[in-house]
Amino acid sequence: MPVSLLWAVDVYGRVYSLSTGGQQWEQCRDAQLEFKRVTAAQQCCWGIACDHNIYLNVHASDLPIRYQEETYENHRWNPVDGFSERLLPSDRWQWSDVTGLQHQPLDSFILPSKSWEWEADWYVDENFGGEPTEKGGWTYAIDFPATYTKDKKWNSCVRRRRWIRYRRYKARDTWAKVGSGLPDPFNDISCGGWEISEEPRGRLSLWAVSLQGKVWFRDGIYHHNPEGSNWEEMSVPGEVVQISCGPGDLVWAVLWEGQLIVREGIGRDCPQGTSWVVVDSPSPEVGAIHVGVGVNVVWAITKDNKVWFRRGVNSHNPCGSGWIGMVGEMIMINVGLNDQVWAIGCEDRAVYFRQGVTSSELSGKAWKVISVPRDGDRSHSKGGSGLVASASPESFADAPTEPASEAPKPRIPKVTSDSFISELVSDREPGKNTSAAPAILEEESNPAEGEVQDPPAAGIALSPSQSGGPLDPQWSNVDLEEAQSQQAGAGAVLDSADTCSLSSVATYTLALEEPYGADEHPLWAWVNGGGCSVDSLAQSVQSMSLSITPAQTAAWRKQIFEQLSERSKREMDNFRHYEQSVWVKKGTMQWWRDWKPHKWMDVRFALEQFSGPEGNKDGILFIYYNFNEEKKYLHAFINEVTILVPVLNDSKHTFAIYTPERTKQRWPIRLAAATELEMHDWLALLSVSCCDSRGIQGPPSKQAIWSVTCKGDIFVSEPSPGLEAMPYPTPCDQMFWRQVGGHLRVVECNSVGVVWGIGYDHTAWVYTGGYGGGFFQGLASSTDNIYTQTDVKSIYIYENQRWNPVTGYTNRGLPTDRYMWSDASGLHECTKTNTKPPSPHWTWVSEWAVDYSVSGGTDREGWQYAADFPASYHGYKTLKDFVRRRRWARKCKLTTTGPWQEVPPIPLSDVTILPCTAQSSVEVVPLWAISNKGDVLCRLGVTTLTPAGSSWLHVGTDQPFKSISIGAANQVWAIARDGSAFYRGSVSPQSPAGDCWFHIPSPSKQKLKQVSVGRTSVYTVDENGNLWYRQGVTPSYPQGSSWEHISNNVRKVSVGPLDQVWIIADKVQGSHSLSCGTVCHRLGVQPMEPKGQSWDYGIGGGWDHITVRGNSMEPPRIPPRSPLSARNMEVNGNAVRC
Repeated sequence: MPVSLLWAVDVYGRVYSLSTGGQQWEQCRDAQLEFKRVTAAQQCCWGIACDHNIYLNVHASDLPIRYQEETYENHRWNPVDGFSERLLPSDRWQWSDVTGLQHQPLDSFILPSKSWEWEADWYVDENFGGEPTEKGGWTYAIDFPATYTKDKKWNSCVRRRRWIRYRRYKARDTWAKVGSGLPDPFNDISCGGWEISEEPRGRLSLWAVSLQGKVWFRDGIYHHNPEGSNWEEMSVPGEVVQISCGPGDLVWAVLWEGQLIVREGIGRDCPQGTSWVVVDSPSPEVGAIHVGVGVNVVWAITKDNKVWFRRGVNSHNPCGSGWIGMVGEMIMINVGLNDQVWAIGCEDRAVYFRQGVTSSELSGKAWKVISVPRDGDRSHSKGGSGLVASASPESFADAPTEPASEAPKPRIPKVTSDSFISELVSDREPGKNTSAAPAILEEESNPAEGEVQDPPAAGIALSPSQSGGPLDPQWSNVDLEEAQSQQAGAGAVLDSADTCSLSSVATYTLALEEPYGADEHPLWAWVNGGGCSVDSLAQSVQSMSLSITPAQTAAWRKQIFEQLSERSKREMDNFRHYEQSVWVKKGTMQWWRDWKPHKWMDVRFALEQFSGPEGNKDGILFIYYNFNEEKKYLHAFINEVTILVPVLNDSKHTFAIYTPERTKQRWPIRLAAATELEMHDWLALLSVSCCDSRGIQGPPSKQAIWSVTCKGDIFVSEPSPGLEAMPYPTPCDQMFWRQVGGHLRVVECNSVGVVWGIGYDHTAWVYTGGYGGGFFQGLASSTDNIYTQTDVKSIYIYENQRWNPVTGYTNRGLPTDRYMWSDASGLHECTKTNTKPPSPHWTWVSEWAVDYSVSGGTDREGWQYAADFPASYHGYKTLKDFVRRRRWARKCKLTTTGPWQEVPPIPLSDVTILPCTAQSSVEVVPLWAISNKGDVLCRLGVTTLTPAGSSWLHVGTDQPFKSISIGAANQVWAIARDGSAFYRGSVSPQSPAGDCWFHIPSPSKQKLKQVSVGRTSVYTVDENGNLWYRQGVTPSYPQGSSWEHISNNVRKVSVGPLDQVWIIADKVQGSHSLSCGTVCHRLGVQPMEPKGQSWDYGIGGGWDHITVRGNSMEPPRIPPRSPLSARNMEVNGNAVRC
């Protein structure tokens, strides 16, 4: 655990720090002034001195704090002097910032304070865009402002160069005054807010209270500017006396009248918040004087020094729900890292630590005094200890005790409730701390019922080596006066009590060493643990190292051992069903809200994972948001998440989370991360969590269903045995999909594990058997069988023109026309300048060029003509053509990793693999493909051990083809580019290429574009999105007899080895809109009814391809039962209604 510091101020104004790895309080010797209060973060500590000024102590580290100052020197060319400092009156300043609006000569830069120093003098930056410039660092442009280049051209009329100078923050490990003057003298200060946002690095929120009761916020504190920029006054509903800021978005303050106020509206874009909400004091009669907040906790102290804990505080309810009274009397309280609590005692002015604070029990168990020597104190009989590292009893000692006049005889202690021994042996709960004396115990009270807790009873230090004197009183929840009167009564004999469990063991203190002398006992005035990271497990280990003294009798040890064994058995039985561990990751994102008007909202995103006793893992996603000034949240269980889809675009790094219910609605949870790296980290983490909750590990199985999105992302799903069951199959919206690294346009597989893919650049790839790749790292990816993969695709834009009688075709259209530079639909403006690659992963590899390979043909300049927008375009001009367009193309390249290896050298446009059963004895797997030129190819040598095969065999055709599929009985069907269908005859293992093509007439007036063949079924899709089934296919007449229309709005079809039918459908109705690119499953497919009955809708939209040709898992036979509740199915009709 890294070393961190606990800060404290004594009553004389001296500042001390206690290191988690140190042995004593170290005084800050460089502090020349007395300090009133300090507040700390892990990297620094702020303080208010007695002169009411703010001071800052930044901890030293190997990483210097440097800030780059820059200014630009601007020149203009003139015929007499060439480039010179003589600018036009309308030009920018000769020395300016990058915009030219701010005058910035070199001598105008001064150091912000005495804590900074210049590293060196000004120098010219001779790099431009990562490349060196000519000598002098000048960059050139036509005019101000414009695009600058490093090369001087004939029309370069202006030039500029950047001057750089670095300043370094030198005041490290010393107290440095912040600012020359404050708006008001300050008397309280609190820093926090480092969990609100990770950008900029080291960002902090600093709140202060002036003597006049005003609240101020220090703006601009981050790593490169540790002092901040300026003070901003916050309006408050009254005079404030004290304020506390947590690591997140919690800020509470105390008013002069004793009420508390809570700051609302704190977020990444507004760290100072927007408004205050008043919260009543814990006790109506007694006002609050102090408050301390953490991440999810609020503690308060009232004027009678009582301690209170606020119940129900969290990020979406910062005000909490009620107060709980705690035992103890304190004068101040502070909440540090991990919601650990520190306080100053009322009577003894000692520093106390709240023991037992965990994420599941935020209120903790008991107070422990920190008794550690100060720098310069005389040594003790036993050495002092550090805050955490040492195991001696002095590190966390008892609450202060009254000295006994006479010590009692050693004895078996009486058994009472809530004893310290139960803490000593309870090593199962983190945060439990044990020592040689009893802790201050407590009970919770409900102030609404008028219950107020009494102060704790004082313990009595006993020495087992002494004899005689009265017995010690039992340790119980009685008030202090009663305990003292019992102590005064000599010879008071305490009643014995029955013992039945370890929670009923009495305790007496072990021998304590000599206390501090009167002149050495520290009297503390302030403590702050904002930068102190205490490991609760380390506390337990430390305390458990205490040894039992020889004075304790064998009977006492036997009693403890028996009760330990009994308690261990009881707790293991009672809590076996509880989760064994909980892990939480939080972050800030933006969420595309579910209701209209749809827009992005800032939210807090949290993933909570837990594991059960059998090792099974699960988790919950939480999204916290504000709506109508109310804190709300939505959640999703990890085991209900069906897919995580990255949705990259120009403006945001977004991804979508689907569940079965949201799949039906076609409305996923859509989130946007601040950076691409953050999005990938969340996707990888969530993907691993989803796989763990479902027990999925390693590479996809041979039966897996593969799919590809329109973005080229690859997903696989492990089919359940009931996916094709009759009559009640598993709904396909409950299928879980996980991403596989790589980028493809088409993927095909079969049930012996042969998987091929084709990229957008027509490169063929074969699956290597690995998993992960891409942004999946570590446990989410295999270490071998991962290779570099590249893909190239073309981006298209359209140049549109309209004819007018004066100038002919021009780019000046009618007001109702499409954009003159647009996408294919004309609805979005797409110019050469503003068109970006599909995502940040892609880079341009060519320039824009006219594309002549457009459907319908073009003229010699690439233009297509039509009567109006939009219409049917043709490649020649007629008298009725008033508009024209031409397509421009530019190539971009993607480099990623995945379990894929390239299969050179022929580029492909389609591929198909023989679908067979998992128990198939096929040694050589038939694989057919179509090259990007339309040639039909047959791959030789494809086996399970060599899935890439050995060579290509060319199959002759009289025209180019575009789609091909092979069925389970070696029946090969193909679609030509003119839309006609063909069947390949005599294909067999002995004659893998067959002997001739049989022409199959297409459906009436339709051009086919894709075909898929299963065991006995043949399905095709035409260019209008109609799905057709080939009737009459038999072993004796494999060409079939006629086509039957099944559905419309179909993009792709895949028929599996069991004749199961899956499609990618368009225009699927959701709760918000139509969805394009949806995975659908044909229900009711069986040997006597191969066409099926209805459609079941799965994941979508945005899907472009699916293959189920590897799923040969025979469904179980389920006896008939009551019908399913109505689902979104349609019998013998379209996949979707238009």
